Amino acid sequence: MSSVPGSAISIVNGEIIIDAELLASKLGFSTALLKAEMRKGIISGVAETGIKEDARRTRLTFRYHSRAWTAVVEPNGTMVERIPPMWMPRQQTPTA
Repeated sequence: MSSVPGSAISIVNGEIIIDAELLASKLGFSTALLKAEMRKGIISGVAETGIKEDARRTRLTFRYHSRAWTAVVEPNGTMVERIPPMWMPRQQTPTA
């Protein structure tokens, strides 16, 4: 786990803004490619709001093919990188 610069991600009135250069570097490519792939809808992002002991925390996960990056915004505004949650493809139900 490592810290993320405070200015890289902001959450204001429920709207999340992330620095494109940071996200591109975390996913391993250029900012231009990040923007192009986002326009195509190939990069996905999920924001999860914590409950109970995780209340007021927000986990952000971005995925691009087999690459993923996750950061958690803590209640005090600090951000910490985390290991992305596992993604398992749905298993196909055998048909008879």
